[in-house]
Amino acid sequence: MIKDLILSIIVSIVLVITIYYFGAFHIKQLIKYGKPRIDDYKHLDNDTIKAENPIAWSLAKDYNNDEIETKQRQEMEDYETVAFLVFQNGKIKYEEYWQGYDKDSLVNSFSMAKSIISILVGVAIDEKYIKNVNQKVTDFLPDFNNGEPTELTIKDLLTMSSGIEWNENFESPFSDVAKAYYGNNLQKQIDKVKVTDEIGKKYKYQCINTQLLVQVLEKATKTKITKYLYRNLWNPIGAENDALWSMDNKNGQVKGFCCFNATARDFARLGHVLLYEGEFNNRFITPRSYLSEATKPADYLTNSHNKKVDYYGYHFSLLDYNNKKIPYFNGIKGQYIFVLKDRNAVVVRLGKARSKEKTNSTTKDVFLYLDIASKILD
Repeated sequence: MIKDLILSIIVSIVLVITIYYFGAFHIKQLIKYGKPRIDDYKHLDNDTIKAENPIAWSLAKDYNNDEIETKQRQEMEDYETVAFLVFQNGKIKYEEYWQGYDKDSLVNSFSMAKSIISILVGVAIDEKYIKNVNQKVTDFLPDFNNGEPTELTIKDLLTMSSGIEWNENFESPFSDVAKAYYGNNLQKQIDKVKVTDEIGKKYKYQCINTQLLVQVLEKATKTKITKYLYRNLWNPIGAENDALWSMDNKNGQVKGFCCFNATARDFARLGHVLLYEGEFNNRFITPRSYLSEATKPADYLTNSHNKKVDYYGYHFSLLDYNNKKIPYFNGIKGQYIFVLKDRNAVVVRLGKARSKEKTNSTTKDVFLYLDIASKILD
């Protein structure tokens, strides 16, 4: 019995070593670094978005006067929260950090980056680089789908209804999304994808949609996405810290579907763009009409359970809370920016884990943070 166990361990070790030295690049990275983490930027190539015109946040008169009750605090810590901030009327009302993180710590956005890309699509439409969301993807990427004709539109990408064949299973090291996250050649993957299902009918969450939008934006604007972000978003909103957008390799492209690394305070600025309907500091960032459409549910689509999609718009998540529809930026490890328009408030939560339980496609922990924020805002 012991001999069998020892043999099994030896075989496993040999297998891991063999895969590490002879396997694909992304497999080696996965073995070396493990599951996605909020500080993965430390071992990835990154493009820097400078914060050259910082605008400091003001603190509310009752800044940090509130206390989170013991049970809720324990739940937050069980989910490994590293930052929790509540803003109201453009001022910080509550702010707390854990595990050695502070106001200057960079944290991986994960899929909150998708909402950033959506905002930039609105900017590009406003600047006439893109006609509207109904423009065809092949107007910008003629070689997409192996050059075969397709009616795929920007809107189909934004609403995750592209019909593209893509494996989004993060638990499998051999899935397309694992290769995209851990790999070093996004273009090679993009060159292989094809539309295989009906377009604009079924919602299917896939990171490839966002990565294609990055390429559409770069082709349309003739500008690298990080420079376009700096010029039209990061600089105008007065970011206080440089941000890092992780790349597939030093000379490659940013992982636009994830991996935008910024501080909690600067993430809050993105929420304020949504709160003030495209405006920040008396400057319009993206059209109000675009954001209005972007934060409406794409309920003409159905999901894999044949239910209407009332929880997703143009790369923004949506949830029902206290009889109100709340738009929010949503990342896989529980990275959230909630926009509470009726309270003129933005809530930021960053951390390392989230609940595995869901209520109508919304992870259970989301309601914990909104409940805490509501008490602070009362």
